[in-house]
Amino acid sequence: MYTSPHQFEPLLPQLRLAELRERAAVLARDAISLRGKVHPSTLDSVRELVRAMNSYYSNRIEGQSTSPLNIERALRHEFLPDSDTARLQRLALAHIEAERGLESRIGTDGDESVLNISFAVAAHRALYSRLAPEDRTSEGRLVEPGAIRDDSVNVGRHVAPAAASLPGFFQRFDEVYDQRRSWDMHVIATACAHQRLAWVHPFLDGNGRAVRLQTHCALWPLSHGLWSVNRGLARQRTEYYARLANADSPRRGDLDGRGNLTEAGLHEWVDFFLKVCEDQVSFMREMFDFDEMKRRIEALVIFRMQTERPTQGGMRKEAALPLHYAFAAGPMTRGEFTQMTGLGERTARTLLSYLLRTGLLVSDTRLGPVRLGLPLDALQFLFPALYPEAAQS
Repeated sequence: MYTSPHQFEPLLPQLRLAELRERAAVLARDAISLRGKVHPSTLDSVRELVRAMNSYYSNRIEGQSTSPLNIERALRHEFLPDSDTARLQRLALAHIEAERGLESRIGTDGDESVLNISFAVAAHRALYSRLAPEDRTSEGRLVEPGAIRDDSVNVGRHVAPAAASLPGFFQRFDEVYDQRRSWDMHVIATACAHQRLAWVHPFLDGNGRAVRLQTHCALWPLSHGLWSVNRGLARQRTEYYARLANADSPRRGDLDGRGNLTEAGLHEWVDFFLKVCEDQVSFMREMFDFDEMKRRIEALVIFRMQTERPTQGGMRKEAALPLHYAFAAGPMTRGEFTQMTGLGERTARTLLSYLLRTGLLVSDTRLGPVRLGLPLDALQFLFPALYPEAAQS
């Protein structure tokens, strides 16, 4: 049984740290540059999509996800009659709302410190306080929002620290991780805090979800919600759990650092975490490519024209230009939309009504400007492979 904070050292890698820092610095630079790729209104649409993805993938890691279509329905407060499906919808919605609320706490530039036990508790509370008791009962136990466990816990082969000793582990966790750092070291510290907090297992249940919420928020000043760590972790779920477990192992010998746990295993976990983040940032950079998006929009338009029933008011080839404009340059007035299509006013209005009805364009008011939307049934064209499960809904 672990009872002393020295037993989960090291909390940061020292061996071969320079190579990790170099990669983390490139990652931070590339992540920040994503914000300048397209118009902020498009980024807002992507951010809302990624938030739903975060919910889907975090719950999928736990084996408790519902479909993207059911998540979209939950956002409209349309819950299916099947009780278990409705429960998973409510869980997904609670995750989305919790993430949004936590993001508002830290601000645009990460004004509030995130890598501490207090924020982990807030993340757990933000999620589970949004669920009714019947939706937060796990294996016959009620999950209390933000409640630190007072009992022993085994997670696979790992025996978590004794409940009475948790305050000491929490204090050491905060001493090491709750600091202002350069962006490269912040990313590395975020990876390590993710693993070590899961090791400590502060809650009876919901630790994985709370840890991933905290990690999302720790990376928020870099990601601004435009890419999803959860997506990468879920797509490599087996390796994710294996890397977490390997970093739990005892020191492997005299050359394996100076802590009680393996530093090599911690280094391997950080390496894996960086690869996940690198893949997600690189993927989104490709998705935001201006010319590639033009081709993807044209492919979507052609597909809709060829597959939809030939009824009045469907897709037209003239939609491609204003859709691409909305992606790159942001909202346009309805008059600008008409001018871009080159169609007569009546025909342009019919096309605009179709695009609004299908969600490819959205507007906050009946006659207001229109901006790009990202409906699930268009993602396989607009952002192929980003959220493939959406096409299976």
